[in-house]
Amino acid sequence: MSLAGASSAVLARTRALVQAATAAATASLRPGLLQRALDALDRHRDSIDHRDFIGVADFSLPSRTPRLYLVNLSDGSVRSHLVAHGRGSDPSHTGWLERFSNEPHSNATSAGAYRTGSTYVGGHGHSLRLDGLDPTNNNAASRAIVVHGAWYVSTAMVDRSGMLGRSQGCLAVAESSLGEVISKLGAGRLIYADKA
Repeated sequence: MSLAGASSAVLARTRALVQAATAAATASLRPGLLQRALDALDRHRDSIDHRDFIGVADFSLPSRTPRLYLVNLSDGSVRSHLVAHGRGSDPSHTGWLERFSNEPHSNATSAGAYRTGSTYVGGHGHSLRLDGLDPTNNNAASRAIVVHGAWYVSTAMVDRSGMLGRSQGCLAVAESSLGEVISKLGAGRLIYADKA
């Protein structure tokens, strides 16, 4: 079998596994959004070094809902975490993402496929760099859009306010989730963000 044929067979098997497991999972990852993420993984295969885990952020859900899904492509299992969207995406602070933007200084979340980069310690502590792979998010690196932990992302914040705080466009997660997110989605993996 050729390399291309083997790659297609692995991708088809992976899709079948993920879809079957997702249907049974308690996490509510929507099949259409998962399919778009898998299509992005295929489309950007030359840029993605590791295909063991992908992240899928479903920004059609309110911020109070765990909506960042870590999908294990080996067994189809799914874990979900809280993730904030940018203040420019929700100017009235309703807890719902109203719009995406890729513009500098928009403080908005961008839709599309991201490749995870290296980790570093910065103003938000331990963080994971992101490179936007699509025209809708190709300014991610220059906008310093990363994955980082944030005090305003927690179940306590949801209990108090009914929603999370907002980032400046970054995928901000709970400090308690950051270790798992970075360990599963470390350098060379795909995160796909969009609305279902």
